[in-house]
Amino acid sequence: MRILHVITTLNTGGAERLMVDLLPLLIGKGNQVELLLFNGFMTPFKLELEKRGVIIHELCVNDKGSDVYNPMHLFRLLRYMKDYDIIHTHNTACQLYVPIAKLLARSRVKLVTTEHNTTSRRRDFWWFRPIEKWMYRQYANIVCIGDVSRENLQKYLNKESRACVIYNGIDTQRFIQPIKNISHQENFIITMVAGFRPQKDQDTLLRSFTHLPSNYQLRLVGAGEREYELRSLCQQLNLTDRVDFMGIRMDVPEILEQSDVVVLSSHWEGLSLSSIEGMASGRPFVASDVDGLHEIVLNAGVLFPHGDDLALAQSIQKLCENPDYYRKVAEACQNRAKEYDISVMADAYHRLYQTL
Repeated sequence: MRILHVITTLNTGGAERLMVDLLPLLIGKGNQVELLLFNGFMTPFKLELEKRGVIIHELCVNDKGSDVYNPMHLFRLLRYMKDYDIIHTHNTACQLYVPIAKLLARSRVKLVTTEHNTTSRRRDFWWFRPIEKWMYRQYANIVCIGDVSRENLQKYLNKESRACVIYNGIDTQRFIQPIKNISHQENFIITMVAGFRPQKDQDTLLRSFTHLPSNYQLRLVGAGEREYELRSLCQQLNLTDRVDFMGIRMDVPEILEQSDVVVLSSHWEGLSLSSIEGMASGRPFVASDVDGLHEIVLNAGVLFPHGDDLALAQSIQKLCENPDYYRKVAEACQNRAKEYDISVMADAYHRLYQTL
């Protein structure tokens, strides 16, 4: 099959990481799989995909990555509408522009899209719902990354949709490490891997450190539009000597191995790849009790009330000061992560494409 995946950029993020891990596996199943970027500026993820031999097309290239809704993209998309059997979109701009381009090109290509979150901010605008209803009708199938994602989408559309559930996955063997022994350890490293975007809640994690002793250090891996705001909050809380802003990193497995506890504080999630990576690492995983994390973490890692920095601090400290509890949670997390291996996800996508 000739398959084109379309995403806005290959900047940091779960959907972007998914392209790096998933596309080579789909190619390995005998498919011709290529990637189209609305903005093809160079990133570590793009470089990694190029090294793996994946063909990458670009609608434009600039270093800001913010012009993804440029109306000219509609016309730039036209040339791709008749060269593939299936076009699979990710992210809002792609989800909307590709069906319009298909209509303009009078193409018979089959469209698939993935809902990477349990909800989206655009659903707050009543006037956008008719547009989205039209948009979703153009897709032969909608892949939701979890049961809550599918339920919320169907509720939003007020009817049954052509939606199926395929859980996100990771290369678990790349992240699995032996369970760490923290007996008699004096200093503790807490790590969160996530983009600095409104969806994520690094603020609560930073505030939690005001309740933790000085021998607890924080590593924030990622980048994004809220970095200046988070650095300012760090200064206001007098935490600059305890917080390391590490930027975008390609050595996340090694960073997690050096950590003692992995945290994901978020306002909402889809099926977060970074949460699965954190649980696979042999470290206890602590997460906000929100849709998209609750389902993955429940009865494995530790959930804390959304936005409750004191509860988060208490959860972290309890893990680090109780080696038996630490090991129990870490083992449960690692066992849960093994259920989300990316090979299972690739098989499910391949079967879906075959039905179309």
